[in-house]
Parts: sequence; C-alpha cells; structure tokens
Amino acid sequence: MKLIRVGKPGFEKSGIYLGDNKYIDASSYCKNYDEEFFNDNGLQKLKSWFENNKHEELLLSDDKRIGAPIARPSKIICIGLNFRKHAEESGAEPPKEPVVFFKATTAMCGPNDDLVIPRNSKKTDWEVELAFVIGKTAKYVSEKEALNYVAGYVLHNDYSEREFQLEKGGQWVKGKSADTFAPIGPYLVTPDEIDNVNNLNMWLKLNGDYKQQGNTNDFIFNVPQVISYLSNFMTLLPGDVISTGTPSGVGLGMKPPVYLKPGDVVELGIDGLGSSKQNVVASE
Repeated sequence: MKLIRVGKPGFEKSGIYLGDNKYIDASSYCKNYDEEFFNDNGLQKLKSWFENNKHEELLLSDDKRIGAPIARPSKIICIGLNFRKHAEESGAEPPKEPVVFFKATTAMCGPNDDLVIPRNSKKTDWEVELAFVIGKTAKYVSEKEALNYVAGYVLHNDYSEREFQLEKGGQWVKGKSADTFAPIGPYLVTPDEIDNVNNLNMWLKLNGDYKQQGNTNDFIFNVPQVISYLSNFMTLLPGDVISTGTPSGVGLGMKPPVYLKPGDVVELGIDGLGSSKQNVVASE
C-alpha cells in the first residue's frame, strides 16, 4: 500500500494512493497516520478495510495539496555521512559507528510545499534521502529482526543550513530544523512493495540539472544496522521517522560550493517512492 495525506496543513485527510493521481479516501476509517494508528496494528487493519472498500465510491482525485504521509512523529532521527562517496566529498573519514543527530519535527512539511530559506541564511543546501517509519515500539532490536519494525519507506529532502550546522558551534540540529526543512512524501510505501531497500536509485535536480545520482547500495550502515544501533540508545516509537543519509552531490561538496536562492526549483526522487518538488522562496 501507499499511504497518503491530502489537504491544507493541519487538515489533511488520510488516504491510500492508487496511482494516476487517484486515491481512496480513508479518513472515515482512520483519522490520521500517527503513533496511535501504527501502535494499534493499523497497517494490517487498514489493509483489510481497503480490500473491502476499494470499489466503493470513495475514489478521489489528488488535485489538492499533498501533506506529509504521516502526522507529526515523536522524533525525526537522521544518520550523517552514511554514504561512502558523500563522506569522501565532505573530506571525512567513513564513520566507524553511525553519526546520529535529530531534526525538529516542526521542520516536517508536505513533499511539494515551498522550501523557505531561513532568515540570515547564506548556505541552505539539499540532501535527497531515504527515510523509513517505525511501525512498532523498538528496544534492543537485533539486526536479524530489525526490518520487522519498519512500517514503510518515504522520500525525504534533508535540507541543511551549512553555516548554522557547521560554523556556529554545538550540534548539527541548528542547521537542520528550520520550518520546511523536512519535506516528506508523497506517500509512505509499505515494505511489501520494495524488493530491496538496500538497492534503490535516488536522484536530485536543481533547476533541471542533476546534482545527486546515487544508490542505497553505497550505504555504510544499512537499514537493519541503523535500527538495531539506534534501539540500543533510545526507544523508537511507532511513527518515528529515521532518515538514512545522502549520496554525493550536495552543494557543500562542490568547488566552489553552491547554495540555494529564491527562485530555485529542487526536484528529487527514489525508486518506488515517487518524487517531490520544492520551489525555493525567501523568508518573510
């Protein structure tokens, strides 16, 4: 299944995407895709409901704003420098353990919402990433069992303000958490629709030109390793979003560096997870 949420910010309706810009309105059955939904075996129940209702007159046209496919999670956890080629372009040694940082949940927005450059920003950068959503509470999970805790996979652009992130001291979270810095979606894709999460092509274009073209087979730490590792340090709750890093081709790594400015258009996608597009605008 592909879970989607459509509507104005804060008023999104839950649905199931069918392709060709059509979806089944599931809001009468499920108010939201959130921690409570996933914790209550929601995906399996939704699947059964869908089988019984997919031919009903609930078919809607996806001509409205698409929101993030899940409601605001308890946390967004990111893994840094997790692609070998990206670590190389950053001038960093490949990490021996996952580099972990957080992103404020208020950064999350719809996949096609505008990217708003923060006030005083000079170095806003792009990062196409594979993210996944936790489906049930995870503590001290083995790598062998880790994928059983995944509700689904999503496309994520981990926008970063490099000056805030790297030049102002402290932790990376300052450069990762501005409003609109986490466009997610268009939909959450359940694991049964992804053959091999560790072999997915991913790309990003800036103003029509490819800047990033990579594959998740360049992971330093793959999805099961990331889940197992994180679950040793914190409880992962249903609905939590974990983003797995970006391939080479970010603006910071170019010579000279290239950063976003109002009027730019960013497009990105991952095999099986759809694509998204953000128009870059200045902060008011």
